[in-house]
Amino acid sequence: MIEFKKVTKSYHSLIALSSVDLSIPKGEVVGLLGPNGAGKSTLIKLIAGIVNPTAGEVRAMGANADWPSIGYKPERLVFPGNQTTNQYLEMIAGLSNVGRQQVDIAVLEGLSRVNLFSAATRPIKNLSKGMRQRLGLAQALLGNPELILLDEPTNGLDPEGQEEIQSYIRALHRDGKTIVMASHRLEEVTRVCTHVIILKKGEVEYNEAMAKALSLRPHIAIQIDRPLGDASRLLTQIHEDVFVDGVEIILRNEAMAMRRQILSMLINQGHDVITVEQRMATLAEIYSGVVK
Repeated sequence: MIEFKKVTKSYHSLIALSSVDLSIPKGEVVGLLGPNGAGKSTLIKLIAGIVNPTAGEVRAMGANADWPSIGYKPERLVFPGNQTTNQYLEMIAGLSNVGRQQVDIAVLEGLSRVNLFSAATRPIKNLSKGMRQRLGLAQALLGNPELILLDEPTNGLDPEGQEEIQSYIRALHRDGKTIVMASHRLEEVTRVCTHVIILKKGEVEYNEAMAKALSLRPHIAIQIDRPLGDASRLLTQIHEDVFVDGVEIILRNEAMAMRRQILSMLINQGHDVITVEQRMATLAEIYSGVVK
């Protein structure tokens, strides 16, 4: 749908993005991760056309491809507090590409998608933070855009509010929308995204389909009843992919085939084995390895 070709964006002496090459595939939910200042919001603003690249090109993918219609929810939501929810959405629809005859229908559809009918006539200043986040999402959905950009969509919400917004994102994905969302919440990205991109200091350090990312680096975790103490060094000398962390022994790569041998050693040393699990990589482990 969208591709970046050697894109650099600088603000005077600050380089926000540096020679970025990546593509946003159609129909995917792409999670943007990275520390503060990594370039996540800048990347979203480049797609939205709010800022222009200093060098390189952001373009629609495919020969003679049209630029997709876009809905955008920024990280910091600023609303006219005295306007009602309806009035605000009608104003935004009027500023968008929504036809004059379609404004009422577009507003009703937006309210319906995020369950805000009950707040339609309430002043925005009286809405809860969760309702304001839903209003920001409704704003992004006006005109039924193909590509939806969400910058920290659950910022400041309690767990119930986070789950609510995540359910809306999953529903949009089922409807075939392409979504790019920047987030600091690794669990949230794991739950709703189909693709993950990790930025560090303005560069793309990781770019992978979520299913493939989580299927990499499988390992076996053996939990025992008490720490190994001095015996831990003997265990780690067996293979370089054996790691000891307190009461847990981790076997990676070729060391996974040595499970029976290591279990026998532990039992012979008088340890009780509590659990033996085969685990997949977590997004937290991937993220930590990329940004450290």
